[in-house]
Amino acid sequence: MDRATRWRVAGWLAGLALAGFAAATALAQGSAPTTPGAAAPAVTPVPGFDSLKGAWVRPDGGYVIAIRGVAADGQLDAMYFNPRELPFMKAKATRDGATLRAFFALQAGGYAGSTYDLTYDPASDRLKGIYYQAVVKQKFDVYFVRK
Repeated sequence: MDRATRWRVAGWLAGLALAGFAAATALAQGSAPTTPGAAAPAVTPVPGFDSLKGAWVRPDGGYVIAIRGVAADGQLDAMYFNPRELPFMKAKATRDGATLRAFFALQAGGYAGSTYDLTYDPASDRLKGIYYQAVVKQKFDVYFVRK
């Protein structure tokens, strides 16, 4: 890419960023309270997929989910340890409104078809949900804490 093209692209990106800032400012101003003296409603930030990155341990057994990365489409670069390393057949993050969800499916060893269906709780910084153990066909309430 030649120098002139790089400058045009940089200018275009700067303009796009400025437009986004202006839109966010207008939105924020439009959401101001209309009652004089009334406080603005509290806004709870919505956690992003990056909140899932890290090592998560299940206290009831020491099982670990290690999430190294999250793609824009929610695909998780993740591994399971019990205590040896097992790959996930599927590892995906999704958003359900303001709720961040993570789904993991195992296919290795004695786990064929077992899944974790978890939600991220930003207040406690935990992953909580259901573990389905396919071999015994049972569901368990579980949670993971950040290691």
